[in-house]
Amino acid sequence: MLPTSEAAQDGPRHRASRLSAILDLLATQGRLSVSAAAEALEVSEATIRRDFAELTRRQLVTRNHGGVVATSVAYELPYRYRTSQHDSGLDRIARAAAALIQPGAVVAMNGGTTTTTVARRLTARDDLISPGLTLVTSALNIAVEAVLRPHVRCVSLGGIPRPESYEVTGPLAASGLGQLWIDVAVLGVNGLAVREGATCHHEDEAAVSRLMVERARDVIVVAAAGKLGERAFTQICETSAITHVVTTAAEDDEQVAGLRAAGPTVHCV
Repeated sequence: MLPTSEAAQDGPRHRASRLSAILDLLATQGRLSVSAAAEALEVSEATIRRDFAELTRRQLVTRNHGGVVATSVAYELPYRYRTSQHDSGLDRIARAAAALIQPGAVVAMNGGTTTTTVARRLTARDDLISPGLTLVTSALNIAVEAVLRPHVRCVSLGGIPRPESYEVTGPLAASGLGQLWIDVAVLGVNGLAVREGATCHHEDEAAVSRLMVERARDVIVVAAAGKLGERAFTQICETSAITHVVTTAAEDDEQVAGLRAAGPTVHCV
C-alpha cells in the first residue's frame, strides 16, 4: 500500500498533470532520466517510475537505462502549438489577419502554428459574439479550441489526420469541403513567392487548402517574413488568387513589392 503522500500524487488529476508535464519536458529534451523528472516535478523517483511505465504502455515513450526517450512527434506538437502563443511575430500576424474578417463570415482555415494563432485571435473578438462566426477547418487542434466558443459554429472536416500538423486530408475532407461556400480562406503556407504562389510540403494537405481557395470569395495568406520568396514542394494556389497577405516582412522587402505588383494587398506587421 502506498504512503499517504504517494497516494495523493497518484490521484487521477495529479497523475494526468504529471504525465503532461513529462511529455512537455521530453518535447524539449528528447530524453529524460528518472532523477531529472523527479526533481523537476518535485515528486519521488518511485512515482516517476510508475509514470514512465504508464507512458511506455501508451507507446508515447521508449524506456532506456535510467529513463525514457521520445518516440513520436505526437506529443511534440502540443508543446510547439502552445509555445507559439508567446511568439510576438505570430501574434502581430494573427491580430492583423483577424481584423480583416467581418462578423458573421464563413471562414475556412488549414493547419499550422500561424493559423492556430489567427483562430485564437479571431474567435476571441468581442464584436463577433452577437452575429457569430462559422469556422470551417481541416485542423483538429483548431476545431477543439473553437468548439468551446458558444458564438462559433465550428465545422470540422473529416479525413485522415496527419500527426505532423493535426490536419485531416483525403477524399472525406475534400467531399465535405466541396459542399460548402466560404467567405474567407485563411491559409498558412511553407512558402510564398511571386512566380510559384503559395506552396506547402505535402500534396495531400495542399489539395484540401487548394479546394478552400476554390470555394472562397477571398483568400488571406499568413506568413512570417522567412517564408517569403521560398518555394515548397507543391502549389496551393497562384499568387493572383490571393486577396491579402499578412506578413512580418518589412515594407521595403523586395518580396513585398513583387507580391503587391502581382495583385494581393500586403499587410506588413
